[in-house]
Amino acid sequence: MAGQAQLIFDEYGQPFIVMREQDKQKRLTGVEAIKSHILAARAVANTMRTSLGPRGLDKMLVSPDGDVTITNDGATIMEKMDVQHHIAKLMVELSKSQDQEIGDGTTGVVVLAGALLEEAEHLLDRGIHPTKIADGYDLACKASLETLDRLADQFPVEDRDRLIETAQTSLGSKIVNRCIRQFAEIAVDSVLSVADLKTRDVNFELIKMEGKIGGRLEDTMLVKGIIIDKTMSHPQMPKELKNVKVAILTCPFEPPKPKTKHKLDVTSTEDFKKLREYEKETFETMIRQVKECGATLALCQWGFDDEANHLLHHHNLPAVRWVGGPEIELIAIATNGRIVPRFAELTTEKLGSAGLVREITFGTSNDRMLVIEECPNNRAVTVFIRGGNKMMIDEAKRSLHDAMCVVRNLVRDSRIVYGGGAAEMACAVEVAKQADKIEGIEQYAFRAFVDALESIPMALAENSGLPPIDTVAALKAMQIAQSNPRLGVDALHKGTNDMQAQKVIETLVSKKEQLSLATQVVRMILKIDDVRVPNDEHEH
Repeated sequence: MAGQAQLIFDEYGQPFIVMREQDKQKRLTGVEAIKSHILAARAVANTMRTSLGPRGLDKMLVSPDGDVTITNDGATIMEKMDVQHHIAKLMVELSKSQDQEIGDGTTGVVVLAGALLEEAEHLLDRGIHPTKIADGYDLACKASLETLDRLADQFPVEDRDRLIETAQTSLGSKIVNRCIRQFAEIAVDSVLSVADLKTRDVNFELIKMEGKIGGRLEDTMLVKGIIIDKTMSHPQMPKELKNVKVAILTCPFEPPKPKTKHKLDVTSTEDFKKLREYEKETFETMIRQVKECGATLALCQWGFDDEANHLLHHHNLPAVRWVGGPEIELIAIATNGRIVPRFAELTTEKLGSAGLVREITFGTSNDRMLVIEECPNNRAVTVFIRGGNKMMIDEAKRSLHDAMCVVRNLVRDSRIVYGGGAAEMACAVEVAKQADKIEGIEQYAFRAFVDALESIPMALAENSGLPPIDTVAALKAMQIAQSNPRLGVDALHKGTNDMQAQKVIETLVSKKEQLSLATQVVRMILKIDDVRVPNDEHEH
């Protein structure tokens, strides 16, 4: 069998896995190879195990450039971990696909896959063929998914308070959980603002997250409009405008230049004066065109020089320069305006409108940003995140994204199961009952699947400071005795195991996806019995 798998860190603090004595061995094939693959994948899963649940621990990841990330978001940890082993990379892909499809449950899916592989290893030791194990897992997964469908409760998507409770479950394990209610409300309100309940669709493109260092997490707020990290181009322009008509320009405020290489000879003072007059006239014509169509604010994707800036102020036309492309698009959506590429095309119909445009100042250094509110199309919203340092803001963005994904999943499919390991435990109880009906050797894999499902509540209990085996055994007995699939691990020590009472809820979509994805990846790993690396005799 392959040597020990060891998790070590390089000089930058990046974790990676080393398979000891692998290079000295002959090529591993068959069961031996599968066992060495399981070893590598489990090493990754064990790293993630301690991050599961509301009391899960965070990981500090240091990039080769020295950038520090502190997070317990499964997908982020897996993405930034420098995994060298080919099979372990499959686990990274697993958490990525959970993140892209669902957005939440990225840690759970890796832990479950690790547990399934651990059970598979015991079965391989007993001489059971890997294909039989994979088939048994597949059958058990189908039975689990049917059980989840049967146990799922319908969720009232119209009830905002219930949605907030679900978002709180997702945020409970994150660093922002000291202002969990506030963040849950922001997540729910932002998703409901952009959700189309008829088609059950949510467009995340319309939610923008803007973070600024300084202030406290509690200062985070949701703005029903757009925030752009810009200020008025001239310090004496008004800081607040009401009932604004916005001209959204993607053409520069400057005299037109020939596109080919051009050379201008200024040979006398008169020439220079003429040039200056020409520039001034061009600017004034442009400003007049903007004002004549009724605009009271110009947003420009390009810059303009001091001359133009002075003239804009002189003609009482507030303007903002260097507004980025994505912001321009969002502003156009929110204000119902059209993006205008040439001054000649400006018309009154193409202007956007907003009830209020104001500059907000914050922090001791008086940083300023521009807020565009009370727009006719209030589906575009911005979350403005504050925090003591960049790491806090980044983690808050990741946490909010997970919570928004949970709310989005409920809008798409409003069925729920209960968290805290309750759903996994209920599946384990149900699948165990069906194990005797399975004929053939797959029955062993079926039972192994049950043991792997129990590893989720066990990891939750362990991370919450409870005795894992006693807790899970007691839970199982209670679920069977009371026929209550809502009983889970009391991770926050609230004195009740009923997850419905604790309001710990997970979306059915997320839970089903976790089980399916973990099972599929494990099947894939069990069917690989040889790894060929180009230009290399040995497996790495």
